[in-house]
Amino acid sequence: MEKPQSALDKNSSRRMRFPDEESRFLWLSMLLDSYAIIDEGISVAVVKEETGRNIKLACKEGCDNCCRVNKDIPVYPIELVGIYWFSTEKAAQPIRETLKKQLSSHTKSDPCPFLINNSCSVYIVRPASCRQFGVFNKPCDKGEDPYYTRRDDVLTPIEDYTKKAFLATLPFYGITDEKEQIHFIENNLIHAQAVNLQAYDWRKLTKIMDDFDSKKIQGI
Repeated sequence: MEKPQSALDKNSSRRMRFPDEESRFLWLSMLLDSYAIIDEGISVAVVKEETGRNIKLACKEGCDNCCRVNKDIPVYPIELVGIYWFSTEKAAQPIRETLKKQLSSHTKSDPCPFLINNSCSVYIVRPASCRQFGVFNKPCDKGEDPYYTRRDDVLTPIEDYTKKAFLATLPFYGITDEKEQIHFIENNLIHAQAVNLQAYDWRKLTKIMDDFDSKKIQGI
């Protein structure tokens, strides 16, 4: 299971780069490498569907139906760390204050707490499950979950890219032996690490953001 070099090349335009932070946080390079692989895989899958089935991706900027309807969004520990970091250190006002309010009062029945003004406030580090969700032919009707209403229109990610993306994150979990890594991925053991984004207690993140803001004001 070799890693696609184009996705892991830090000079690739597809990979986000935070040089200072990546030097501080080793996990961040793993996460960004993983997302580069996911994004490349999605691009390949979309082209394959559009050319093979003569259909077009319906998802457009500003469409937020999936952020409002989907209630089971798997998010993995390294992704949680990424969301915590981005929300705490990168989210700016006025979105920052809105985000903290939504995180502190969020319930599973609410839209995604990171949805602000019809956009994802953590788009750069949005989870793999969000990155891989796409719908073809026509935009979703209000409140529609196309996975159940028209499954054939929902993008099916290319499994090989998904596996390689998860493989890139395994050192974060202390899994560095190559044979153990392959076993972990091929037997889908990585998925036991996931939690549901919508059911997660985001009040923890609100407190961390408040503490960060307080220290910044005090010049600490």
